[in-house]
Amino acid sequence: MKKETRQLSPEIQQYNRLLVIKMHQEGISRKIISTTLGISYNTICIWIRTWQKGGDGVLIQGKRGRREREARLLTPPQEAKLRPILPEKWPSQMGLPYALWSRNAIQALIWQMWRIKIAKRTLTDYLKRWGFTPQKPLKRAYEQNPQAVEKWHKETYPAIKKKAAEEGAEIWWGDETGIKNTCQHSRGFAPRGKTPVVDICATRFSITTR
Repeated sequence: MKKETRQLSPEIQQYNRLLVIKMHQEGISRKIISTTLGISYNTICIWIRTWQKGGDGVLIQGKRGRREREARLLTPPQEAKLRPILPEKWPSQMGLPYALWSRNAIQALIWQMWRIKIAKRTLTDYLKRWGFTPQKPLKRAYEQNPQAVEKWHKETYPAIKKKAAEEGAEIWWGDETGIKNTCQHSRGFAPRGKTPVVDICATRFSITTR
């Protein structure tokens, strides 16, 4: 009766493979090896053919299942192409209807580029390995003039503050509460330590109370 080798422990399977090769090297026929060890003739042939191609090392028992790299759905070149897109471009620039690189957006991008469907759990593993974390973006009005803002902080306001101190005056700031037409952006994935900045329209339609 032939043994079902897959039901044996990894250690015994490895011992049998090496024993088969030893007997083969001693000139014993494959049929006799099969009969003596109780292992199917086809299995004997596969082991010997594998050994002839790769040597003893390929017969050493390793962890079952695909290796980590083989288990990934994206090839290394695909990973290398996808990874820099996320911190350098917005989904809208890639023709996608998303504000940030959420997992849904990245899934859509992968499908758009390679027609590959990838599970969110698998995608999360990719992002962790790449050093990406979910982050809430900073907001910046796209009408904003960076030079004018810098001048306000470094020159204009310090001058106002100085004059108020000289005249014994107080500086009052107006504030209000209201309902705005702007959204609160959810989190998107970005490299750890590099918070994404979303340009928004500073012109708002709102109902306010003072």
